[in-house]
Amino acid sequence: MLTLQDIQSLMSRLDEWSLEGSAISKVFMFKDFKEALEFVNKVGEIAERMKHHPDFIISGGSVKLSLSTHSEGGLTKKDFEVAEEIGKL
Repeated sequence: MLTLQDIQSLMSRLDEWSLEGSAISKVFMFKDFKEALEFVNKVGEIAERMKHHPDFIISGGSVKLSLSTHSEGGLTKKDFEVAEEIGKL
């Protein structure tokens, strides 16, 4: 698991992600549900390739993504690596 100092340093590299307890999260907005679902599928491809899966909440045209390493009970470097890949979409 990462220290708070490590987390703060890695957060500075992410655009518009926030720290929520033991996870990092971001809300992505789309024009409709179809676009939101297409985004979720693209994120799913990244998650499968990197073998690290986020939690999703889909509501209309918005998608809230949360990343945490459940097996570690908090944040690891892998969460930030996945967030950076998602940021490239």
